[in-house]
Amino acid sequence: MSTASHQPASEPIAAPTAPGRTTEGEQIRALADTLVHAYGLHPAEITRVPEGTATDNYAIVDQTGQRHFAKVYRTREHVDLERASVELSEFAADGGVATARATRTREHELLETHGRLPMSLWSYVPHTATAEGGLAGARWAAVGTAMGRLHSRLAAHPAAAPTLEPGAAVCDVAASRDRFEKLVHAYQHMPTLGEFETWALQAARERQAILGDVERALVLLPQLTVQVLHGDTAGPNVLFKDNEVAAIVDFRPPEPGYLAWEIARLGCDPKSVLDNSAESWLNGYTDLTLAYRDANPKASVDDLVSSLRVGCAAMLCSAFPLSVPVERPHIIDAAMEAYGRVRHEAALLLLNRLPVLEETLRDALR
Repeated sequence: MSTASHQPASEPIAAPTAPGRTTEGEQIRALADTLVHAYGLHPAEITRVPEGTATDNYAIVDQTGQRHFAKVYRTREHVDLERASVELSEFAADGGVATARATRTREHELLETHGRLPMSLWSYVPHTATAEGGLAGARWAAVGTAMGRLHSRLAAHPAAAPTLEPGAAVCDVAASRDRFEKLVHAYQHMPTLGEFETWALQAARERQAILGDVERALVLLPQLTVQVLHGDTAGPNVLFKDNEVAAIVDFRPPEPGYLAWEIARLGCDPKSVLDNSAESWLNGYTDLTLAYRDANPKASVDDLVSSLRVGCAAMLCSAFPLSVPVERPHIIDAAMEAYGRVRHEAALLLLNRLPVLEETLRDALR
């Protein structure tokens, strides 16, 4: 957890406030008070970090010069789930997985929930980049090693023992078909469509047309491993120091899921797929899976090879971000529009080349 890849906006602890509403300055002062009373930590500097979807994040320097990372939760509604997420991160760290460590309160709690601000405090992990925007070079194998160690550790989590489940159940194609039908209907009844909305409508129709192909691809999947996972292995949650994974962060609560999907979540990152030739990308993906198997020897070849098919199907069955202009238009921006186009194109490319890609990967893993 670091701000090294961003340009944060600093504010003094005693920023001025505006009457009648909560300002960022008020929140910073409340955060400073919470750090003192709940953690016994006296902040010398608090800097807002411009990232986080469900939290307000801050980089902190205390009076000794030590750095910390604070996550302020915007609601108390899901505090129990947030605590379970932190507990899962700690479980992984206790098993030697590279993660940030949570700092306990004076009451030895992982979350501070008694004061004005529900929050968690973390060790600060310096890094130069995240995995967001694609993998390249030695980072393929580094991610494979880190994920292999993570999944090996989480297989021992008491919430759920690893089991084998039908791979075809990884996606609910019928539900996706219904979702796209409703999305197309919503776009057709919009008074006007902008450039992205016009493209999203066309892409949704294209998805409708190929869901039969996706369904047939899923039927061919073998039994696959289901176990406790990180839950959100997106690129921003993997922190790099040079070409090594410094930490995997922002765990979700412990829930069982398909191991193959979590591998594909990073390995089939759309920009990674499209920014290289198919052969170059597959070489990187192969490096990832070979390093993963070395770090998690119990992983089956079926899980690793099937991750390509699982990742492709999951992307094609998902309406995100095609649905954003309809459901959450306030969050749409140029970056999300670009991501939507890239994700759609990458998923179609994988679907068209799936048999050849799988055969090549299986040969490498033998």
